[in-house]
Amino acid sequence: MQGNFEQCLAFVLKEEGGFVNDIHDPGGATNFGVTKATYEQFIGHPVSIQDMQSLTVGQITPLYRGMFWDTVHGDDLPAGVDYAILDFAVNSGVKRAAKALQQAVGVEVDGDIGAGTMAAVASADAKDIITKVCAARLAFLQALPTWKYYGKGWGERVAHVEQRADLMIS
Repeated sequence: MQGNFEQCLAFVLKEEGGFVNDIHDPGGATNFGVTKATYEQFIGHPVSIQDMQSLTVGQITPLYRGMFWDTVHGDDLPAGVDYAILDFAVNSGVKRAAKALQQAVGVEVDGDIGAGTMAAVASADAKDIITKVCAARLAFLQALPTWKYYGKGWGERVAHVEQRADLMIS
C-alpha cells in the first residue's frame, strides 16, 4: 500500500537484525538482511566485510525500495499483504514471493507480478492472501537443508509476519 514502505521496512529490519557472517548461511556476510552479494550488485562494485559491518539503515533503504518493494509492487498491494510479500522477498527471493502471491490468488504462476496478478489481488481477501502466502513460505523453508540450523527462528519469523500483517489490514 502506498505510504506503507517505511513501516514494512521497519518490521523487516526488526526481524533481520544486524551483522552476521554465519558459516551455515549460504548468504554469507549479511547486515540488515542484505547479503554482501546483493549489496555489491546494488552499488556496482565489490565491498569488504568491514564495509558490510558498517552499513547503515540509510544506505540500505534505497536498496530495499528498489530491489524488493518496487519489484513486488508494494505500493499497489493491500496493507498487510505488502508487508508479508516484502518480508518473504527479502528472506527468500523476489520471484519466490511473487509466485506464492500468484498461487494464493489463483493466477498463472510465473514469478512476475503484472496486471493479472494485481487484479486478482484486488478482488481477493487480504487475510486469505496473507494466510496462504505465509503457509507457502513456511513449507518452502521447512524443505531447505538449512532448516536444521535456522528452523526455529524462521518459523517464529513467519508467525510474526503473519500476525503483524493481519493487524495491518485496513
